[in-house]
Amino acid sequence: MKKVNSLIGLLALGATLGCNPKGDKEETLASQKAQPNVVLIMADDLGYNDLGCFGNSTVKTPNIDRIARFGTKLTDYHSNGVVCSPTRASLLTGLYPQEAGVEGVVTAKSHRERGMDPENFTLAEYLKDSGYATALFGKWHLGYKPEFGPNVQGFDQFVGFVSGNVDYFSHIDQEGYEDWWNNQTLEKEAGYLTDLITGKALEYMEERNKDNPFFLYLAHGAPHSPYQGPNDKADRTVGGDFPIQGSREDKVNAYKEMIEALDRSVGGVVDYLEKNNLAENTLVIFCSDNGGTRNVGSNAPFSGYKGQVYEGGHRVPAIFYWKDKIQPGVSDQLVMSMDLFPTIASLLDLEAPMGLSGKDLSGIFHEAKSAAETADRTVFWRFKNQGAARKGNWKLVKIDGEEKLYDLSTDIQETTDVKEEFPEVYQELNSAYKEWESGLNEEMILS
Repeated sequence: MKKVNSLIGLLALGATLGCNPKGDKEETLASQKAQPNVVLIMADDLGYNDLGCFGNSTVKTPNIDRIARFGTKLTDYHSNGVVCSPTRASLLTGLYPQEAGVEGVVTAKSHRERGMDPENFTLAEYLKDSGYATALFGKWHLGYKPEFGPNVQGFDQFVGFVSGNVDYFSHIDQEGYEDWWNNQTLEKEAGYLTDLITGKALEYMEERNKDNPFFLYLAHGAPHSPYQGPNDKADRTVGGDFPIQGSREDKVNAYKEMIEALDRSVGGVVDYLEKNNLAENTLVIFCSDNGGTRNVGSNAPFSGYKGQVYEGGHRVPAIFYWKDKIQPGVSDQLVMSMDLFPTIASLLDLEAPMGLSGKDLSGIFHEAKSAAETADRTVFWRFKNQGAARKGNWKLVKIDGEEKLYDLSTDIQETTDVKEEFPEVYQELNSAYKEWESGLNEEMILS
């Protein structure tokens, strides 16, 4: 499977650079240089209502608001998972988390010997095969050992952490292990986590080979716990006894400080692109990996939170920005994390690999926007004792064997079960869910 997809990537590269029957080397090099760059920025546990451009009046996010104003804001974007690892697996593979073998959290306590199967073909490998330099700075969370790490999944360069969360200053995970890597080597490096990730990104763009397009994946830890602002201090020590959520008592304020630091990071990256004449040739995507947590995040106007299949657990902020290429606007089309792989490929004029569950939704960024691309589509979530299926505005939610049908067009908070009023819709979604579930391989990582 991986080898087949790699071949497809190479064919895509050939199509993009063009067969050059005249042997015009300069024309080929010019085409290669013109290939667009990609910067993918993922926040961690950021709720739908945690940004100014998505309705928050308390947290100040002028830089993210700016790319939303000049890009396309997606108001019906969903993480494939309701927790961290599954969404990251989907984003990179273009598959449902279950198809990628990662339905639950790859935990620091119980899964240190396991990880996402390296045979999965990733977006990074696809773009690398297509001539891109690839780098990941920040959170991996798909395996702890190097044999499950970013370097074997298509990333030329990796600096960051492999667990679900680290102390923002000491970079120690919640089980008390050091967790700051330079490729496959543990090393110590001082600095506030969000600022370190930003610095690595800017350094990478400055020092890269200018002859190659780049794929830069910035997987931030913020605003995931421990709740530590830029002016706080380290709480975690190796093998120590520490509060996993952090020692700050005013966690809501810490959370606000963390989001605002994240916003400054986005601003730094976008400003660099502008100042170095890269903005017109760089696709920038911002998104979150799941909904905000119950205690500090805001998922308004939706019900639910991280870990739940209600809208608040997986409807999250997302923005596509590409100066002068993607027109400013708002899209209410249903988009999933797994759609990023084929959509990015299409926006780069590459041919996406076959066999992806994600869909190419690049059409929503064109002037002639059509809702037909997603109108008949049914998508699914599953986590522990919960499941959900969605088609259009209809959503089936299954928790502990109890099934309810919601009409999101009139009941966005999922409060009123209407399966008795609409039995045919209920049966259709329930059958679709069972058919999807029956095709899954049960050999997967569970929390």
